[in-house]
This record gives sequence, structure tokens and C-alpha cells, in this order.
Amino acid sequence: MSVKSNDVIHRLFSLRGKVVLITGAAGGIGRVLARGIAEAGAAVALCDIDPVRMQLVTAELQADGQTVEAFTVDLASHTSVTSLVTSVRNRFGRIDVLVNCAAINKREPILEVQEDTFEKIIAVNLRGLYQLTQEIVPGMIEQGGGKIINFSSITPELALYGVSVYGATKAAVSQLTMSMAVEWAKHNIQVNAIAPGFIKTELTVPLWQDEQKSGWMRGRIALGRPAEPEELLGMAILLASPASSYMTGVTYSVDGGITAGGGHW
Repeated sequence: MSVKSNDVIHRLFSLRGKVVLITGAAGGIGRVLARGIAEAGAAVALCDIDPVRMQLVTAELQADGQTVEAFTVDLASHTSVTSLVTSVRNRFGRIDVLVNCAAINKREPILEVQEDTFEKIIAVNLRGLYQLTQEIVPGMIEQGGGKIINFSSITPELALYGVSVYGATKAAVSQLTMSMAVEWAKHNIQVNAIAPGFIKTELTVPLWQDEQKSGWMRGRIALGRPAEPEELLGMAILLASPASSYMTGVTYSVDGGITAGGGHW
């Protein structure tokens, strides 16, 4: 690759000098995003409700020379969200990119979902995301722009048994992504979403070990396999970088072809 080509890649995809806040950063997807985004040059605020796992991820990345710091947050608490934003700004001075990755789920048929479960999922997946973004965007406007990456899902396109509340929140996140993009375009803030398909993480290991369930999933995926969390990183870096300066208001599927239809025969 020529020196000129390297210059173009650096100009378009480097995150050097940017401060990126990632929620759910102790999870299987979040920690992969945190490492990749830090390696792209960003200083990263790692945010999660689990302080123990958060510190482990932070120590691992700091040992590799990355500029990262851990912050504990409960997205179901507006007070905790407000405190988080203040703490991150006090530490880094600004927030250039927000990655709303955190989410929770409980697999239950609709008739078995209790009010407490419903409220908890809504509180984290939708209200928490909404309020955190509200807290961060005024600073982005003052800075002259920013990037927001929301995590949606394939569930708005493909209903799955037992994930009705989760699916409803993710459909709302995709719609909210469009509303945010429209309202904040004039402030040079681009808002997009990533909709992962079936991802292989420690939480989904039981699903992939179940012969019947894994067979159904592989049969629906055009590529015939689950994704590794690292396969979401390219889209995340694209949407966080200058390369996506004219991309906004879209939910991008990274699903191996599930929503395209078909599969292996």
C-alpha cells in the first residue's frame, strides 16, 4: 500500500484526538468495541453497571497502552446518567462520540412477562439511552458536531419468540435514530444505528450449544454461521469516523444476510 493510500485511510478512519463514550463496555460486544475504537486512536470512557468486570476490561486495555478509563453507570437511573456525563467531561474535557451499546433482555412469552420485567427492559434499553443522549448532545452542539451510534437489533425486522419487550425497545431505537438525525443534522451531528444479527458471545453460548436452536439459526443466516463480536467493529469505526460524515439516520444491519432472506439449502 502506498504512503498516499495510508494518508487517505488515516484521514477518513482515524479516531485520534476523539473522546468516545461506550455504554455496556464490559459486555461481550462492548469490550470488543472498546478495544478496537481505542486502537483507532480514541480516548475511551468505558461505562457499565458492573464495576468489577469494568475494571478488568480497563486494566487489560491500559496494560496495552490504550487511553481508557472506567465509569460505573446505571442507565435506569437518571441521577446516575447525569453523574456519568459530568464525570466523563471532568476527566476528558469533551465527548465526541457516543456509542449506546448497553441493553438487557429476558426471554419470556408475552403472557408471562411481568410488569417489573417490562419496566426494567424499557428503563435500560430505551429510557436510559434517551436520557444519556439528551445529556450529551448539548455539549456536542457547543463543540460544533459529534457522532452517535445506537445499537438496535434484527428484531424489528424478524420477530423472535420470547423477546417481545426487547424487540419493541429496539424498534423504538431505530425510529429514535431517525428522529435524532433529523433534529440534530443542523448541528453537524450524525446519528446512525447498528443492527447486529446472531452474535457469538458468552451469553449466547447456550443457544449455540443447543442443536435444535443453533440449527434453526444457521439455517436462517445466509452466511451459515454466527458473527464474532469483532465483525461489528468495522461498522462501528466507520460510523464514528470522518468517513461517515454524510451518513445519518440509518440503521445498518450486520447480520450475515438474515434480513435479506434465504439461507443455505
